[in-house]
This record gives sequence, structure tokens and C-alpha cells, in this order.
Amino acid sequence: MNNKLICFGVIAGGLAACSPSNTDFIRLNQVGYFPQQEKVAIADTVGITEFTVVNAATGAEVLKGSTEQTVANSWASQAPTTMDFSAVTEPGKYWLLAGEDTAVFEVKERPLQAVADAALKAFYYQRTGMALEEQYAGQWNRPAGHPDTEVKIHPSAAGPSRKADAVISSPKGWYDAGDYNKYIVNSAYSIGLMQTAYRLFPDYFSKQNVNIPESNNSTPDLLDELYYNLDWMLTMQDPADGGVYHKLTTPSFEGFVKPTECQQPRYVVQKSVTAALDFAAVMAQASKIYKPFGKDYPGFSAKALRAAERAYAWAEKHPEAYYDQNALNQQHDPDITTGEYGDKDATDEFFWAATELYYATNKQSYLIKAVKSSPRSYTLPSWGNVSSLGVFTWLLPEREKQLRDVVATGLVGSLKSYLLAYAADAVKDANKAAFHAPFGDDLNDFAWGCLGEQGANQATTLVFAYLVDGKNNYLTNAYRDMDYILGRNPLGYCYVTGLGTKSPMHPHHRLSASDGIDAPIPGLLVGGPNPGQQDGVQYPSSLPDESYVDNEASYASNEIAINWNAALVTASSLLDALSVPQAGK
Repeated sequence: MNNKLICFGVIAGGLAACSPSNTDFIRLNQVGYFPQQEKVAIADTVGITEFTVVNAATGAEVLKGSTEQTVANSWASQAPTTMDFSAVTEPGKYWLLAGEDTAVFEVKERPLQAVADAALKAFYYQRTGMALEEQYAGQWNRPAGHPDTEVKIHPSAAGPSRKADAVISSPKGWYDAGDYNKYIVNSAYSIGLMQTAYRLFPDYFSKQNVNIPESNNSTPDLLDELYYNLDWMLTMQDPADGGVYHKLTTPSFEGFVKPTECQQPRYVVQKSVTAALDFAAVMAQASKIYKPFGKDYPGFSAKALRAAERAYAWAEKHPEAYYDQNALNQQHDPDITTGEYGDKDATDEFFWAATELYYATNKQSYLIKAVKSSPRSYTLPSWGNVSSLGVFTWLLPEREKQLRDVVATGLVGSLKSYLLAYAADAVKDANKAAFHAPFGDDLNDFAWGCLGEQGANQATTLVFAYLVDGKNNYLTNAYRDMDYILGRNPLGYCYVTGLGTKSPMHPHHRLSASDGIDAPIPGLLVGGPNPGQQDGVQYPSSLPDESYVDNEASYASNEIAINWNAALVTASSLLDALSVPQAGK
């Protein structure tokens, strides 16, 4: 270690002149730490009892500490070593040295700003039907693909006024994931999650600029980006009856080709109760949020609310109109084999939609319906269970001050108790966890898309618990979940493309794979470790938290999706907003 310190002293700030001997054993947040944030690194190194932190600019030793052992995961044979360097609070770049192993970290005022901005900008790269210009997209610029101005009505979606194979126009929106289709359930959920973040910290988002074509208008960039998909969603509602088509899709997934090279016809497919309710919820939510921005989006607020009420009314008339792709393919041609987003229980969707419509209209009928379908416990947000989005709406700080209804007040009390019970259970053993985070210490944490739906959404949940209850431990553990996603994990990946020192280079993402550029589109959160390994790709390990491979073919662990990115936008934005005094008050 002394030789390394002498080297630092000689270069006095030149990082490249003295590269670390090994950076693969120390796991830490590769993006950066807030000055007052807890700072913990994990190492696989055995037998190391102390560590040193050195200022990379001056070569001066700023901290010497002792390591500790964590508790091993139930599936691991060895407990990692923990190094706590929270005492380092001065902004700057540092080296962390432990034995023969070295890693670099940074302390800065707003480290998560880069994450929040990149995660939001990633949605711009997912836009369909428009050219991405170099001034906004940089090297990832591309011509317009999938205009969707001539989309067929699939036989499953046919009705009295729209016959099978009739053509409608349904432009705009986002590509859903690594594929080129557009799905109402998932995009409504994604928008709902991000609009929740906006409701909490509108001032924060009003100052954000991620360089999209709408950045210079009077609407926050987040809302501009969400509107691009909301505008598409409106075209997915049948004007005849208010029902909402489940998705806009090709019969089968396209190959790994550019959008302009795709050849399959595109269809809108069957109306479903879950699509209608998710649509109703997010449109009701948007009707309030966009009301002050009529200059840029004239008439949208009123239009969104009308559409929401019609969709909800349709869902009430068709409560069992679930989307079942296998059954659909037995009745209609062509077969549809793209993402199903099937869900056979719409109770949570009824709760979220009724909640948002009550908030938007103050109609007692929606309150009664929300209470009737309210959850009996707290579940992390996901497209398959959106009840937490309704919980968030009921627990908004502004809402509690407005509630005068005894029934509503009672509901809020119950929902708050469910949220806090979940949060208390989630954080209770985090200090002893192998990677010092509430996420990642349980077998059930790892599955398809776990980094978004389990990791980032748990961080968001803990932020909400902190805002509701004021306990700093919830906020501390939200930061810990972000640390895990950004590098303090068994494989040492910052799981967001384009960020950190080791991030995915080959995501399962047709846009990135087909553009001829080595670097993937930045700001995308990959799904993460998935012990199911459903894609047949060779994985480096069968351990649940190491079942990840940076391989384009690994759709089970390395695909991207708008719902996971929405989770990243929400968690990183909330934590960044809380670091800005005027936004966090």
C-alpha cells in the first residue's frame, strides 16, 4: 500500500499516470455520493483488515479505517468485507485502497442528477414516428421509423364502426422495450409512476433540461416527454365506445434491424379492461398535472379527463375483458406472439383509476369505487399490480390537507399503515445485508426486471415512507438501493448504460444493436440478475444475484424497458430533488 501512496504523491492529481492494480474486487457506487450521504463499499478481498482513502488530486491520505464483515447471503459461501468511508464529505475524486485492490469514487453535490437526466433522456431515444436529430440525439441520431399512420384493426379489435383490416392512424409514443411495439398497459403504468414524481417535486422538474426538441417551451421536459406518449395513447381509444386497445404491434417480433428496415404490418389488438383502466388512471392524473400548461398543450387537460371517464365507464361494462393472447390466437388471424402484458385480476387497476378520477373530479361515486377496490397490503409498483400508484396518490402531502370526508380519511389511514409496515420490514436487516442494502438480500428480489421493479421501486417506496413518516432510516435505505444499482453489487456493474466505470455494452435492444455504434444508447436500466435465465444464454453463474450476462441475446437479464426506466427516473429524481433545498422543502 505504501508504494501506491508514494505513486499518488508523485502524480499529485494525474489519475491516468497511476492506474489501479485491480478494480474488480471493490464494489461501490460508480456515479458518486452526496457529501453527507452514507458511503460504504463492499470487497471480496479476504484477510484485509484496513483500508485507506486518498485524495486523487493531491495524493494526500484523508482517511484510514478498519473493515468489517457483513452477513453472507443464504446462497453465498462467504461474507463480503465492508468499508465505511462516510467521513469523507469534501467534494472531489478519491481512491479507495484495500490491500492490493483499488477503486475510484467521487463526492459531489448532486451525483444523481446525471442519473435522473440520462434516464429521462432515454425516453426520447425510444420515440417512434419521428426523426431524432443530431442536435438532440448526438451520435444516436436516426431517421423516422414506424410512423404508424396506417395501422390495421386486428380481427380481435373489430367492432361495428371499425371492421377488421380497417386502417387507422396511431402515431407517436415510445417503443416499449428492446422491441418495436407499443403497449398501453406498460406505458400507462410508466407514465403514472413518473407523474407521481412530478406531483411531489414540480419545482425540481421545472428546472430540468435534458435537451429534447421541446426543451425551450414553457412546460417541464419531463411532461413534454410524457406527452409524446400520452398523445399516442389517445389514439388507442375507440371513439365509438371508449374502450382502449391493448397494444399496437406486429404479429411477431421484428429481427435486430433498424426501424426503417421493418416490414411487418402493424395492428391494434383487442380492447382490454386493464388497458382501459390504466388509460383512465393516467389520463385523469394528467388532466390535473397538465392544466397549467395549456399554452403548449391547448385543450389537452379537458380532453384527457373526458377520455378517462369514458374508458372507466367501458371497463365497468366489461370487467372481465382480460387480454388472453392464447385464446385470442385460437379465434383470430394473424396470430399475435409479441409481449402479452396479460393480467387476470383488475382489482388494482380499478382502485388506481377510481382514485385518480376522484382526485380529478371530486365525485363521490369514484371515492366509493376506490374504497371498494382498495388493497389490504402494500405491494411494490409494477405493471401487473398498480395499486401502489393509487396509494401514492392518496398519500400525497397536499392530499391529506384537503381531505374532509370521513371515508377518505379512514382510507388514507389504512393505506399509510400498509406502506409503513412494508417499509419497516424492508429496512430492518439492511445494516447486516451482504451488500448493505435492503434490496438484494432475499431470493425473491431477483427475477425478470428486478432492478427496476424491485430495486428502484423499493427506493421510491422508501422515499415515500420518509415523506410520510419523517424517519431518516427510510431515506438512507433508499440511497442504499441506488448504490446497489449503480455498482455496489456482486458483479460490480453500474447497470445503467453510459454511466459508471463498468456498465452494460450489449443490451437486448434493437435500436442499440442495429445503429452501427459501439456504445449503446445511454441512460437505459437493464433488467438485471434473473435466476430464471429463460433466454438459453450461457450465464457466468447460477447464483441468483449473479445471474446476469452482458449479452445482446440475453433478454431475460439484459433487456431494457420503459417501465424499468420509469422506475429509475422516479427514484433518482426523488433522491436528487431531496438534495436541492428549494425543491426538497
